[in-house]
Amino acid sequence: MERADVLRLFVLITDEYPNFDDSDENVDRHLKELKDFPFETAVQNVERHIKISSFYPKISEIRGFAADQSARERELAETRAYLDQREVNRAKATLPPPGWKDDLLAKLRRN
Repeated sequence: MERADVLRLFVLITDEYPNFDDSDENVDRHLKELKDFPFETAVQNVERHIKISSFYPKISEIRGFAADQSARERELAETRAYLDQREVNRAKATLPPPGWKDDLLAKLRRN
């Protein structure tokens, strides 16, 4: 995120929270903590925050949902891969040969 992005984010925040500190010092502080963070995700998180809170978002709340989102996406990808592998295995699966169960039971009874 660049300084211009932080300023655009501040416009969004101050529209809803007029008491939000939009000083240059606060812009610099937010830029330091958000420079590696995607602007679009920050906007989504601020919009979500506006819907649920009457207090302006802190930096941790602007960033906070990213970890949850990336973890969720990773878990969804892992689940998709697991289910795809199950389908591949199901397509390869065959029934045991006729009489297999009876032969196995007979062997178990002898021992």
